[in-house]
Amino acid sequence: MSRKAQIKVEKLTRFLVYVLGHQPDEFGLVPDADGFVTFKELLQAIREEPGWGYVRLASLNEVLIGKDGDLFEVDENRIRALDRRWGLDVENSQFSLPKLLYVAVRRRAHPHVLDRGLKTGQGAYLILSPQKDMALRIGKRKDPSPVLLEVTADRARIEGIPFYSFGQLYLSYEIPSHHIKGPPLPKEPVRAPVKEKKKETKAVSEFHPGTFVLEVGRDPAPQRQGKGKKEKGWKEEARKMRRKGSRDPR
Repeated sequence: MSRKAQIKVEKLTRFLVYVLGHQPDEFGLVPDADGFVTFKELLQAIREEPGWGYVRLASLNEVLIGKDGDLFEVDENRIRALDRRWGLDVENSQFSLPKLLYVAVRRRAHPHVLDRGLKTGQGAYLILSPQKDMALRIGKRKDPSPVLLEVTADRARIEGIPFYSFGQLYLSYEIPSHHIKGPPLPKEPVRAPVKEKKKETKAVSEFHPGTFVLEVGRDPAPQRQGKGKKEKGWKEEARKMRRKGSRDPR
């Protein structure tokens, strides 16, 4: 490996140590209970940063097989830093929250969320941010044009909805629809009028009752069926007979 390539790997190693071991929330990442994040999530977050758009899975593999690869642990499709300086406490909910938190959802989920609220599966979290930009950044990882929604977090907490802080982010498991505000639902697209199919009309014959069309194959005079052939006349027959007579030795 060239010196230039080695410097590039070392720089990426230091960056990964910071992202995974120090401030994952700064990049919109929430590791699981064991401190792992998936390679997909990590690559999405890294490539959003200016100057790191080149990073691919192969780039991470160069770090892992390098001299500082033992700073990380890999488990199938997940990775974590062994030295983690952050903590994730989902046992004690927060008593002090911003008035509003933001979350960005897929466009196709927009109607469902306004009607039924937000809810996660087991072991997952709803990730909310007090910053619109961060909420959109996280939402764009699932939809290039997500819908930004407001959550009245302080009121939801009073009603008993738990929120947990993780650095600059807030986590929850469920948010009722009456605590979610957002843009009105888009109107149903106007469908273009269906064009009526033109009825096929049969060609009207130009012939009238009592007339008929003579088909070539049914012509009673066979000599007319040959293309370009003319019927032999009586003169040609007479010439033929004279030639035959002149050749007769009798």
